[in-house]
Amino acid sequence: MTTHLLIINGPNLNLLGVREPHIYGHTTLAEIQGYCADFAKRMKVGLDFRQSNHEGEIVDMIQQARGSADAIVINPAGYSFTSVAIYDALKIFEAPVIEVHISNIHARDEMHRHSKLSAAVSGVICGLGPFGYIVGMQAALSMLNKLPADFPATLPRKKK
Repeated sequence: MTTHLLIINGPNLNLLGVREPHIYGHTTLAEIQGYCADFAKRMKVGLDFRQSNHEGEIVDMIQQARGSADAIVINPAGYSFTSVAIYDALKIFEAPVIEVHISNIHARDEMHRHSKLSAAVSGVICGLGPFGYIVGMQAALSMLNKLPADFPATLPRKKK
């Protein structure tokens, strides 16, 4: 059975490359999806890459992932700071969840500094730009002990 990752993107990320490029850069979500698809292919894992501007749809994605994904990488965007519904859904998902932020939220204004969702996830990556998605995928696969044997190890591998 193939390992399967779900990447969820929250509101306004469909406008990456146009929206506040001084914060988020010029890379589009389609380009990030391409980078993630290339990495997934190299890692020999399945990938579902999704985006929604609607909180309930994101909750539905997380709930549905319980039967289809081995791990979630999520950039909840603005919902990071407001969504109890997404927080509760993430707590129900019983596998690795990596929260990704393109910007360094800890260096931002007070409203964008404290993610409510971080308490419900396995790890948080922020400030690495689009590369954070690849690091998130790698972290999820490492937590699952599913990195390919030929992937360069930076830390000792877990014994099976």
